[in-house]
Amino acid sequence: MRKYAIIVAAGNGSRMGTDIPKQYLLLQGKPVLMHTLAAFYNYDSQLQIILVLAPDQKEYWRRLCREYDFTIPHTLVDGGKTRFHSVKNGLEEVYGEALVAVHDGVRPIVDLDLLDSLFHVAGERKGAFPVIPVVDTLRRKTNNGGSKIMERSQFRLVQTPQVFLSRILFHAYQAEYSEKFTDDVSVVESRRLCKPVMVAGRRENIKITTPVDLIIAEAVLNRR
Repeated sequence: MRKYAIIVAAGNGSRMGTDIPKQYLLLQGKPVLMHTLAAFYNYDSQLQIILVLAPDQKEYWRRLCREYDFTIPHTLVDGGKTRFHSVKNGLEEVYGEALVAVHDGVRPIVDLDLLDSLFHVAGERKGAFPVIPVVDTLRRKTNNGGSKIMERSQFRLVQTPQVFLSRILFHAYQAEYSEKFTDDVSVVESRRLCKPVMVAGRRENIKITTPVDLIIAEAVLNRR
């Protein structure tokens, strides 16, 4: 079955505290986003990559590709006002029956074995997404200003890529936008189209959001 990856990178990365959006910051000498695309290409060179960028960043990205001699094939798509709308735009470039991975552009260290597992499970069960256990103690704020300890074994941290049959995503993204849609699983579940399967994620599959995340990513790649 044909495979696609919709890589969403239309944000401005305000939490990073830099003038340059975090997807373009350098990691081992080249922009973060190039590592992300390369991970999918290295997994399967026939996989079709759809890169969703803010319209005003597309020419900047093209300049970076020329500067760094980045030649991995990909299709550029305009981002929307939210992640939901950006993914929906990306789906317009998906054709026919396929498996579609939706991934954060600033998760550059996605593991090839994890990709293989997600595509395999999604092919059998219609949808799959990676999770990792919570290792820190969790507390929930209460109405009286205090807090209550939570049983962390009942919780998981959700990562991307999240992989689905294309027809599942096509139907899911016909929904009206809701602020409750924080990822693709939440969109799919709102339409009761399937029950996506949790797959063991990877600790190193971090989302680069703050400066310390970039330091961690650099260390992980150096060890490889």
